[in-house]
Amino acid sequence: MMKFQTITLALLTLPLLVTACATSPTGRSQVLLVSESQMAGMGEQAFNQLKQENSVSTDQSMTRYVNCVSNAVLAEMNTGMDWEVVLFDGDAVNAFALPGGNIGVFRGLLNVAENQHQLATVIGHEIAHVTARHSAARVSTQLATQMGVSVLAQTTGMDPGLIGMGADLLLTLPYSRADETEADRLGLDYMARAGFNPRESVTLWHNMARASGGGPPELLSTHPAPDSRISELQQRMPAAVQTFETAQARGREPACRP
Repeated sequence: MMKFQTITLALLTLPLLVTACATSPTGRSQVLLVSESQMAGMGEQAFNQLKQENSVSTDQSMTRYVNCVSNAVLAEMNTGMDWEVVLFDGDAVNAFALPGGNIGVFRGLLNVAENQHQLATVIGHEIAHVTARHSAARVSTQLATQMGVSVLAQTTGMDPGLIGMGADLLLTLPYSRADETEADRLGLDYMARAGFNPRESVTLWHNMARASGGGPPELLSTHPAPDSRISELQQRMPAAVQTFETAQARGREPACRP
């Protein structure tokens, strides 16, 4: 009987999985069982939680600097969202972007990202996680495991239980290596289109490797090894530099300073 029930459930949920299949900006297959509006709600709740748990910086100069870099990258993208950018106090070498239009940068990152181009590398990478819907894919997989695909697929609107579970998952689930590599690829293009020098991305990851010390910075905890990442970036550098030079010819020359 149990085997029959399992087969029946699989047959019932298979069409839901098929209809939920999507493609990322680079052509990767994804299963998305959570709507963009639901993800925005989860992102907003998670961001509010982070603002309650971490001190928001009162340094206006550094806050303007982080906003300048973030806004320059976002200006070249049609995300359809109004983004909020927050600088958090603390030594964490970390940054993040959440569905719904929220970016957080910890001050510790600014000790490693030494200039606007290197900061744009991280900002572009984090925004790419949102535009490629990496969070939606990992939350969909986890919620489907916990709730069952058929139950999840029937959930509509802004169900508080779903939003709450998803917000917690956004703060705890790591991205896959494939997600990280794709975000590097997209982020490199985003920063170059905004007029930031993509060559500085390689310098940033060298800095990250040096900052690892006894263990990787939080930003690198689930990322590809720095050498692998740098090699991948260098392979894509000629195209990125061409994009950068075209952007500069169009007048894209950010001048963000602390």
